[in-house]
Amino acid sequence: MRGALLLAAAVPLAAATAAAVLAAGHWQLYADRHRIEITARPRTGCPRCHGAGGRWVGGAFPEMEACGCWSDRREFRVRLLPLPTWPDQPPF
Repeated sequence: MRGALLLAAAVPLAAATAAAVLAAGHWQLYADRHRIEITARPRTGCPRCHGAGGRWVGGAFPEMEACGCWSDRREFRVRLLPLPTWPDQPPF
């Protein structure tokens, strides 16, 4: 009984700690029944992109160049359940 109470108190504390670490490290967490993803976010104090994540470069046809404050960082994915397959044609 005592172990269950400690576990019940530890789970919210672990969730709050994980949320604080993700926010401080500029990470974004996405989870559903098929996958868990942790991806990088642009840093708000970046002197190059000022938190926008990139800048427009080029002349007549500008393109967005991603800033290194988030694009050079790895992303983590854990696959949980396979995605359902869709038939090529409907059954009717």
